[in-house]
Amino acid sequence: MGIQLKRAYDPPADADGYRVLVDRVWPRGLSRDALKLDLWLKEAAPSTALRKWFGHDPDRWDEFRKRYFQELDDHAHEVKILEDKMRAGSVTIVFASKEQRFNNAAALKEYLEHRRSR
Repeated sequence: MGIQLKRAYDPPADADGYRVLVDRVWPRGLSRDALKLDLWLKEAAPSTALRKWFGHDPDRWDEFRKRYFQELDDHAHEVKILEDKMRAGSVTIVFASKEQRFNNAAALKEYLEHRRSR
């Protein structure tokens, strides 16, 4: 099934399916009720050190993805949870970043889609 991305600040929709927050820090100004999550998977987020190093700098995107994918390889349990949910239906990866293209959710989606195509 499909996997999509959505900012935490965008309203939830029925079409979102299973909603998973993949940030280590809760999105500012949002209550748990407002976010309507099925799961907060902090361990699928990049390490604090990697996130701070990256800083959403497009010039660091390729290296960030490489390092983040290595971290995800070490979090097989969390990756399996996401893959199982993807097989069961639609999954929406929720993220807080204002940056729409260069963020960990976009990289995670790429990682999961690559694994699925193998």
